[in-house]
Amino acid sequence: MDVSRLLLMAEQARQHAYAPYSGFHVGAALLTADNRIFTGCNVENSSYGLTVCAERAAVFNAVSAGKKDFLALAVISDGGGYCRPCGACRQVIREFGRDIQIIMASKDRQYEIKKISELLPEEFAF
Repeated sequence: MDVSRLLLMAEQARQHAYAPYSGFHVGAALLTADNRIFTGCNVENSSYGLTVCAERAAVFNAVSAGKKDFLALAVISDGGGYCRPCGACRQVIREFGRDIQIIMASKDRQYEIKKISELLPEEFAF
């Protein structure tokens, strides 16, 4: 897994974020088992409940292309500290595996990596 490449692609995706309300721009890059990378950015809406996070946008982008086997997801923002997926994103990511590596980065590319099962130890499931 090339963390630098994932972070670069997440940063590039962040440039497309639509965040006129929060000013919090987020980008994500998702690595599939066949070494493809799908990106996503956050897209806000004046009705906040309709906002889509970068992580979910990347997952939905990959699934729309027929991919469901994920290895890692990098997420980066222009805020301070590490960018961590929200609870909804954790649940969506966990739907596709327990061992997906989540690379949570700061705007200066410092990062930490945890498995999604560590971030969501007791996920909802049928």
